[in-house]
Amino acid sequence: MIVWVNGAFGAGKTTTAHELIELIPNSTLFDPEVIGGALERLLPPKRLAEVGDFQDLPVWRRLVIDTAAAMLAELGGTLVVPMTLLRQEYRDEIFGGLAARRIPVRHVLLVPAETILRERIAGRDVPADLPDGEIRVRQWSYEHIEPYKTALAGWLTADAYPVDSTALTPYETALRIAEAVGSGEAPACDIVQTPEPTAETVAAGVLLFDEQDRVLLVDPTYKPGWEFPGGVVERGEAPARAGMREVAEETGIRLDDVPALLVVDWEPPAPPPSAACGCSSTAAASTPRTPAGSCCPARNCEPGASPRRPRPPNSSPDPLRTPVLRAAGPRTRQGDVPGGGVPVG
Repeated sequence: MIVWVNGAFGAGKTTTAHELIELIPNSTLFDPEVIGGALERLLPPKRLAEVGDFQDLPVWRRLVIDTAAAMLAELGGTLVVPMTLLRQEYRDEIFGGLAARRIPVRHVLLVPAETILRERIAGRDVPADLPDGEIRVRQWSYEHIEPYKTALAGWLTADAYPVDSTALTPYETALRIAEAVGSGEAPACDIVQTPEPTAETVAAGVLLFDEQDRVLLVDPTYKPGWEFPGGVVERGEAPARAGMREVAEETGIRLDDVPALLVVDWEPPAPPPSAACGCSSTAAASTPRTPAGSCCPARNCEPGASPRRPRPPNSSPDPLRTPVLRAAGPRTRQGDVPGGGVPVG
């Protein structure tokens, strides 16, 4: 479980989190600020200059998900995460990625009065060795009060369990959070908030084998289960080219040849959190050979099965992927696409 402590910059999230881990048994502090600091050292200055906040970096959001999941796998128990999230799409991406790993999130919001918030910001310590510390600590917090109020007036109040910390010490605030989490008053939050699709969507996937006839699958962060590499076809993009692009983005493998068409399928409309999402799916799949690596044996592996724990041969596959698997017979693995293929590139 994760207890995500949200609130404005300067609301006292980190101080409260340190108190909270003393109150919740077997709990650990995970501060995503550490990931932001690491990216400042890892990424080129040009890339960092392109964003105003490290939360705008997709790699930061992915690493927050992966690090939280890895820490819970290593330590178990509860992870306490003090981090401001004011953009709903970032909340959906991070919490959705955690949900895909079966990790429930209790979303708690610290809501001090604005006058108290400004007093706390004014009293924040600025590290002497931090370049432009006054701007990066205090001014940053002041500038984000209005975005915080906007989020508070919209999605944030409905999404999180509020704790008015105006007259509370950090310990008293943490105690109130611990009681709300323990009693279920602060429930595991609803994950899907993005609207349903308003039109059909075309997606393309690529079926890849290695020299040992093992199928390459990927584990999306935004939903449970394993999938063929692929994704949504962008406007004006050929499905086969979209499949090649998605393979490169998701796996780092760059295909030299345009895949031939293997099968076309349609998924009926369904509301979130269904994987179908009311989309029309085009699977442009073929059998370029991939380097030996994290694939699983084709005879045992179906979408949703981990490479470390392949499904038994007689288990039922994901029904949405059955047409792809049915079309992928022995001739496909030999490079002979059933029906000769249809040019889609």
